[in-house]
Amino acid sequence: MSVKIRLQRHGKKGKPFYWIVAADARAKRDGRYLEKIGTYNPNVNPAEINLNIDDAVKWLQNGAQPTDTARAILSYKGAMLKNHLAGGVRKGALTEEQAEEKFKAWLEEKEGKVSSKEEKLAKAKVEAKAKALEAEKAVNEARIAAAKPEVVAEATDETAEEATEDKVAE
Repeated sequence: MSVKIRLQRHGKKGKPFYWIVAADARAKRDGRYLEKIGTYNPNVNPAEINLNIDDAVKWLQNGAQPTDTARAILSYKGAMLKNHLAGGVRKGALTEEQAEEKFKAWLEEKEGKVSSKEEKLAKAKVEAKAKALEAEKAVNEARIAAAKPEVVAEATDETAEEATEDKVAE
């Protein structure tokens, strides 16, 4: 039986939500699966991924083949790296402590990158909101300025009419 790590679609039309599952390759896309190992929500920015890394590594070591998208997600979360380091431990290239240390260092670096991207997105959102507010203020000021000459013109027309009425009355 060949096992695949793949995405199983859930959610509604236009709002996908995926489960990351280990499933028999012959099973339907949204059909029976062997184990749910995580979730993936692409509707938020940055995408939200919850993954049980140890379960994913267990399936990878047992021969499960990830699909392209699942491989990218596993790589992003570090499951592929942990599997690679586990292979090095089995071969004797490094110890379990060294592998765990390398993995933790990688996780900290990745967490720093993700948090800086989130800060950057939040800053861009605030700047865009401020820019839109400034543009709206400029439009409102232009609208007010355009309305004032009409008021002044109406006032001068009224005084001119009163003056002509006074002359006619004389």
